[in-house]
Amino acid sequence: MSGGVLRLVKQTRSLGVFLDTSLTLERQISSVVSLGFFHLRNIRRLRPLLPYDSLSTLMHAFVASRLDYCNALYAGLPLKSIHRLQLVQNAAARVVKNVCRFDHITPTLRELHWLPIRWRIVFKILVLVYKALNGLGPAYLRDFLTPYVPARPLRSESGNSLVVPRFRSKLGERSFAFQAATSWNAIPVGLKASPSLSVFKSHLKTYLFDLAFNVV
Repeated sequence: MSGGVLRLVKQTRSLGVFLDTSLTLERQISSVVSLGFFHLRNIRRLRPLLPYDSLSTLMHAFVASRLDYCNALYAGLPLKSIHRLQLVQNAAARVVKNVCRFDHITPTLRELHWLPIRWRIVFKILVLVYKALNGLGPAYLRDFLTPYVPARPLRSESGNSLVVPRFRSKLGERSFAFQAATSWNAIPVGLKASPSLSVFKSHLKTYLFDLAFNVV
């Protein structure tokens, strides 16, 4: 409202995401973790009554979708914050495959073909970059991406790379511009040149899956 007084707050909520003045996203992560475990407890009670397909559908609708919602915002957060989200995914995998809580979770995640949280964040960022560069996403995201143009044409620089912006603070390195450029520059040239979004997503998941689980 024109002439109104803006009230400063330490925390607010926008599109379902809790934002704080320091952008730690601690409140947001706590909310996702709390709701995730709440739904997991309910789904675990239904597990003996549900076929596998229904169980997987419930897990995606009530748990995985919450872990993935706006997860690009988690890029660059401390590993301890990401680990809290990973614990929810681990618990979900144990419920789906009926695995003991003391068993190592990596084989179960691999069997389910679930990307760990860290790599799901990278996946989301790279999909946004691909869409922006190919006119499939909002124009404002494209404005954050600057194609790298070498001073002179070199065969080794024909990798469809992006300029990585420089920041003086670690907070700046959490920005979309920085995370998008560094993540995009790290993937193979052939993957960047995928002919369609569906092909890109399919090949990207395979590529990140191999990195996540050290598949040779």
